[in-house]
Amino acid sequence: MTSRTAIELVRDALAEIETITVDQARELLGRDDVVFVDVRETVEYQQGTIPHAIHVPRGMLEWYADPTLPIHKAELRSGKRLVLFCAAGGRSALAAKTLKEMGIGNLCHIAGGYAAWKEAGLPTKS
Repeated sequence: MTSRTAIELVRDALAEIETITVDQARELLGRDDVVFVDVRETVEYQQGTIPHAIHVPRGMLEWYADPTLPIHKAELRSGKRLVLFCAAGGRSALAAKTLKEMGIGNLCHIAGGYAAWKEAGLPTKS
């Protein structure tokens, strides 16, 4: 088995998933058929997030996405469009690829993550 770097894993994930811009994400904010998913760690999430986003830390993603487990988050398998984001885009790309591999479709991630969202002056909540 060949050793791979984190950057290579992210690059490969980006080739398999849909990436949207913060402007495209902004257009989806507040829609009933869309769920924003913050995959950052709890301490990051507590410092602010995108309004109405659910928190699914990357380290718990597979567990929350598995409907056979009691900690399953139904929003992840609601059929709604999932818009994943992290701090800068790497973890959300990996998370989107993982969810896709788990059979969850209709998802994307935000290029540049929460940092790009904030830089664009888009709404946040504490």
